[in-house]
Amino acid sequence: MSEEQSIRELRLEKLARLRELGHDPFAIERFTLTDTADGLLKRFSELGGDDEDVSLKPEVRFAGRIVSMRFMGKAAFAHISDGDGKIQGYFRKDDIGEYLWEVLNLMDIGDHIGVSGYLFTTRTGEKSIHVRTLDPLSKSLQVLPMGKEKDGHHWYGLEDVELRYRHRHLDLVCNPEARKLLLDRSRIVSAVRRFFDGRGYLEVETPLLQLEAGGAAARTFSTHYNAYDVDVKLRISLELYLKRIICGDVPKVYEIGRVFRNEGVSNRHNPEFTLLEWYEAYSNLEDVMTTVEDLCRFVVEDMNKSSGSTTSSSGVDFSKPWHRVDLLTEIERHTKLTADDLSTLDKAKRALGDREIVNPATGKRIHATDEAHLGGLIEKLLEVFIEPTLQEPTFVVGYPIETSPLAKKDPKRPGFTRRFEAYVLGRELGNAFSEINDPIDQRERFEQQVRERAKGDAEAHPMDEDFLFALEGGMPPTGGCGIGIDRLVMLLTGAEHLREILLFPMMKPGR
Repeated sequence: MSEEQSIRELRLEKLARLRELGHDPFAIERFTLTDTADGLLKRFSELGGDDEDVSLKPEVRFAGRIVSMRFMGKAAFAHISDGDGKIQGYFRKDDIGEYLWEVLNLMDIGDHIGVSGYLFTTRTGEKSIHVRTLDPLSKSLQVLPMGKEKDGHHWYGLEDVELRYRHRHLDLVCNPEARKLLLDRSRIVSAVRRFFDGRGYLEVETPLLQLEAGGAAARTFSTHYNAYDVDVKLRISLELYLKRIICGDVPKVYEIGRVFRNEGVSNRHNPEFTLLEWYEAYSNLEDVMTTVEDLCRFVVEDMNKSSGSTTSSSGVDFSKPWHRVDLLTEIERHTKLTADDLSTLDKAKRALGDREIVNPATGKRIHATDEAHLGGLIEKLLEVFIEPTLQEPTFVVGYPIETSPLAKKDPKRPGFTRRFEAYVLGRELGNAFSEINDPIDQRERFEQQVRERAKGDAEAHPMDEDFLFALEGGMPPTGGCGIGIDRLVMLLTGAEHLREILLFPMMKPGR
């Protein structure tokens, strides 16, 4: 029998004995608490912690997980955590009696316990609960990798990354830093909602299962709808349905929803992710830029309520307006390729030649002959040479029409659109357009995408007749934007890997 199995057997024996004593930890349905651990410590004096007369002390009740425990003769000390904070419980055999003393001795680190008693300070100066009664509330049949803590420093504990990501409950229990990252994600999403709700946007929900998954360039996941006996795709974007709502004269809408792109996995990519998209009638690309600036500032300030700082955990200061740069201008600045060099695919290939182009600072490379159209080549130059330089919050404006099938044409620049991408710390954060509201132009763009798909581009945009029908009913001029919530959370928390801020990242089958 392995060590883990023997420990489990021992704990099962303890559970059986607890049941014999009438203290089945799984039979209790509720336990009333006076406050959280942090709340009890903050209200220590108010709740009689400093009073010397025990008769004046009100009863306090607290419950949580035992994270440390030690016995000293007829006394015991246990730190009890509610996840966000912990407080020490002091147990004395003479106070709780022989019967509950045996119950306490059947408890282990990892078990949940409910205690009642009064607040006091131990001889070592630690604010604690002097326990009078206790109730076992769960029995952990596994040894949790709690680790050690002293003076705010943690060591040992749960360090196996594979185990952390696969069994996230252990991470939440055992790793305070990981727990904070994961919970900060939820707080950021809540702040995003407050921002848009406060500006009069309507939050909506659109279908996950779609006959035609459009709004982005991506491979899809497919499934089958038994009720209608039809194959459907999981959505890759929120865009087209949200714009159909704008066509229904709802002027401000947003959605925070899961989307699915059947692509690779990396430290910044996950096939299933959360996307924020919003659309506002009678607004343009510049209005959307202002909204992005305001949104990021609002969320960072919300996270830093105590200090009022507009600097994120990654060190980015969002108090200032973002830089605004032109895509072709930046490419020329970094590569010496002029707008004329990039006016046609043939000219661009001649300018680049047959050689492989490498950015020496990053090792990223490009081979011009691999690109099928000018827009793809221009965006590859952006990825290789420009993105790594965009450390400060920056809007890159003016994207090729071939890669922007849903953005308005730029009337001042043939072949380009009214589109920007937002970058911070060299990473793309969001994508925005002055949206096409001309149904004839939109149909022509879709038709071109269908031709690209016929040539083998599996990520080309499909034809969507229902969306075109909505556009033909009339859509006002509209500005729209999409921001990946996962990337936003990484940016604001300083997380280095996407899986650090996903509660349950997809893992290969295993342990």
